[in-house]
Amino acid sequence: MKTKEKIQGINSWSDIKDRVYGQKGTERRDNLERETEALKIGLLLRKTRESRKLTQEELGKILDKKRSYISRVENDGSNITLKTLFEIVEKGLGGKVNISIEF
Repeated sequence: MKTKEKIQGINSWSDIKDRVYGQKGTERRDNLERETEALKIGLLLRKTRESRKLTQEELGKILDKKRSYISRVENDGSNITLKTLFEIVEKGLGGKVNISIEF
């Protein structure tokens, strides 16, 4: 018995994205990719905050930000500036930001 079956020519997550959102380079697909990366940033910040045993309220106090702002960043990293990202990671969480750009 097969554990993986092809469903109407779809083999992978990439195939699903191609079919539903279009090929890489199209506006809809590029928007999806950006939103996905923003979501990853928010989730990574939340995971790191939790591993440091900090509440959103405590992190907000360290950064002089409201808890609701920390929540928004964790749930939608797309509205964060680089300055704020560096501040949260370095001042609030004791980490270091490493950014890469691909072409």
